[in-house]
Amino acid sequence: MNEQKAIQIVHEALLTKPNFPEFKAGDTIVVKYRIREGDKTREQDFRGDVIQIKGHGLTRTFTVRKISHGVGVERIFSISNPNIADIKVIKRGRVRRARLYYLRNLVGKKARIKERKNFGAPNKGAEVEVSTMPELASEE
Repeated sequence: MNEQKAIQIVHEALLTKPNFPEFKAGDTIVVKYRIREGDKTREQDFRGDVIQIKGHGLTRTFTVRKISHGVGVERIFSISNPNIADIKVIKRGRVRRARLYYLRNLVGKKARIKERKNFGAPNKGAEVEVSTMPELASEE
């Protein structure tokens, strides 16, 4: 048995894969992170743009960047971290790169990421019944 296969078996045995939604670089997400202060625990939201995703499987990490009081704050999360309570995708971003380090040098409106349009989903009310159309209903 080679070394990579042994590492994979240990990862599968010890770590359970969390049930988080799929996201890519450029997406705006909210990470609910459990914080322990003394004997109390609370959840804190970290909302920002995903600027990179590294690794694969359970060792995957992602970096989230937000602007807090005019200062850029980046935080690296591990996907298998037990302190992550939940991840929500707020907005899907349209970017052409996997690493968005150029956002560090942009300020204000230039640092915005365009939203990705989802054309694959069917529109509500796309199908029209024949009986509701007056010109077709009179022919019958």
